[in-house]
Amino acid sequence: MSTDKTDASPATVEAAPAAAGASVTAVDPRLLVREQGFAGYISEFKRKIKGGDLGAIPVVIGLIVICAVFQSLDSAFLGAENLSNLGVQMVATGMMSIGIIFVLLLGEIDLSVGSVSGVSSAVLAVMSVTHGVNEWLAILVSLAGGAVIGAVHGWFFARLGAPAFAVTLAGLLFWNGFMLQVLGDNGTINIDGDGVVGHLTGYYFSDVAAAYGLAVIVVAAYFLSAFFGARRRAAAGIPSRPLSDILLRTVLLAIAAFGAAAVFNQYKGLPLAVLLFAVALVVTDFVLRRTSYGRKVFALGGSVEASRRAGINVIAVRISVFAISGLFASIGGLFWASKIAAANQSAGAGDLLMNVIAAAVIGGTSLFGGRGRTWNALIGVLVITSIQSGLALEGIATAIQQMITGAVLLITVVIDSVTRKTQKSAGRA
Repeated sequence: MSTDKTDASPATVEAAPAAAGASVTAVDPRLLVREQGFAGYISEFKRKIKGGDLGAIPVVIGLIVICAVFQSLDSAFLGAENLSNLGVQMVATGMMSIGIIFVLLLGEIDLSVGSVSGVSSAVLAVMSVTHGVNEWLAILVSLAGGAVIGAVHGWFFARLGAPAFAVTLAGLLFWNGFMLQVLGDNGTINIDGDGVVGHLTGYYFSDVAAAYGLAVIVVAAYFLSAFFGARRRAAAGIPSRPLSDILLRTVLLAIAAFGAAAVFNQYKGLPLAVLLFAVALVVTDFVLRRTSYGRKVFALGGSVEASRRAGINVIAVRISVFAISGLFASIGGLFWASKIAAANQSAGAGDLLMNVIAAAVIGGTSLFGGRGRTWNALIGVLVITSIQSGLALEGIATAIQQMITGAVLLITVVIDSVTRKTQKSAGRA
């Protein structure tokens, strides 16, 4: 299992050399990175590269290359309209990818997310449109249904020991058939574009203060959290980031946040979809990295037996992870329904499942479990959506788009496998 060692408490060991007869305190050098300032981070970067831990570097470089290539081919690629549309377009897949990351952290897979997303949109449409149920209530039922479906899959896997691959493959088939049954002979139910679901992808905060205000809040929240967190660590005698490092990170975040706000304001304003996606990323990242539940998920991804001996309720965590995957599949389904203003028989079909998994893996989540963050969903879906958007601008056929996306996924998996082997040889696996 790979975790952020710099967040751990400093650990020291007493070594008693036989010749000297004196104890020497050895401190893990990774724990001193924050106290050494920029020099420490450079040393840590070199150590990670040598150990095969490339992190998000290949993906970020790839994203920069993708943007540069498509911008050279069509100047509209990095235009405000295309970037804003790209941001809204990526949310549905990104939401579903967040859920799949929880499953991948266990080293498992969920093949049912596409069908579950389709069921969610079908249930919503039938309840709110066909039967006139309050739309908010229909949304809650759809989301609860997705979570329950995921929990059922998790129960078969965790309690009965059935392989997750087989269970969720069966779920893919079953829930796809269930969706067709719910939609009925018509096969398509149109959704009110001015309703709650319609606004998910169609509403923009047109006031420029909204985007810039959000950027201010994000930057200020990060700085205050990092600053006071460093003070608490310093007061406890734990290595902490120097103020210069915090300021540099804050400046970089400010450039990204205000740059995105400027782009959105050049078109229609801040999209509600992007705002909700950002909130989902922050909340799930907090859950994984700052709560005991998140630590249990990472622990299970590292070693099930060790987690069981440590007192972790393995069955409960496994079921909950699949429930989270089902919940976010349902959320993604609502965004897809909002995008096309309908629920139809093709919902959740096509290359959606592959794009969801590819976004998580391309973003940096390991297929072998134990390594990943929900922010990987953002990076990965940016890569996939950028490729699709750029190729669409050039008039490239969908078949070629799928081939290129598959090649990118293969390259990412190969890098992940090579990285793990390098880490094992370096004694860091």
